[in-house]
Amino acid sequence: MERTKIEKADILNTLKDIVKGANSLVFVNFKGVKVGDTVNMRRKFRSENVGFFVAKKSLTKKALESANFSGTMPELSGELGLSYGSDLIAPAREVYEFEKKYKGSVSILGGVFEGKFMTKAEMISIASIPSQK
Repeated sequence: MERTKIEKADILNTLKDIVKGANSLVFVNFKGVKVGDTVNMRRKFRSENVGFFVAKKSLTKKALESANFSGTMPELSGELGLSYGSDLIAPAREVYEFEKKYKGSVSILGGVFEGKFMTKAEMISIASIPSQK
């Protein structure tokens, strides 16, 4: 079922709030993940104060363009989700853990770190920074 303009505007506003309020963002491709695995992933994210939001790529790109991040936006392919949080490293670290667990189904496409677009390799190197816990 197609979304109305009002619903799309609400989603875009939510995306803009996420982009504006997050200290870091991770662009996640999640093709072929089972529903139960997605529930576990979201539950783990919540326990680490990491959000996860799924929206159409066109709306996500509009929200990202309105934020005026420096650098070049990475290619956003496949089913796209945004992992975000106030902690700079937690979103990347949590997604990377699931990327290793669900090889081929979950992958980091890139992200935003300290106001700058980052490549997949840069986000994986950020995700590899050990936790201070």
